Amino acid sequence: QVQLVESGGGLVQAGGSLRLSCAASGRTFSTYTMGWFRQPPGKEREFVATIRWFDNNTYYTDSVKGRFTISRDNARSTVYLQMNSLNPEDTAIYFCAGKLGGVGPYRQVDEYPYWGQGTQVTVSS
Repeated sequence: QVQLVESGGGLVQAGGSLRLSCAASGRTFSTYTMGWFRQPPGKEREFVATIRWFDNNTYYTDSVKGRFTISRDNARSTVYLQMNSLNPEDTAIYFCAGKLGGVGPYRQVDEYPYWGQGTQVTVSS
């Protein structure tokens, strides 16, 4: 089992950048596929990005391609989401999620059994 704690959210102006971090407990982080999801106000939780555990291949939802980058540091048991060129539509609570093993890519909420508590990202216009 893994516990996940996000950090790095905040208030930023449109066009700005933020880097989210998600620190994982446990000694097997390197075998977890990790994902980032977000939940805009009044909407369902949605997929943002994922990185596979065995090849570090990354996958993104179309709206963030070219702006967001997911990466991981297995030595620090941490996954990151670098967000550039932010716009007000990116405003949401951002969650990291983990799934042990698998092939994926995994883009659905119910494919991930482990979740962090979320961090708020607000982009002002």
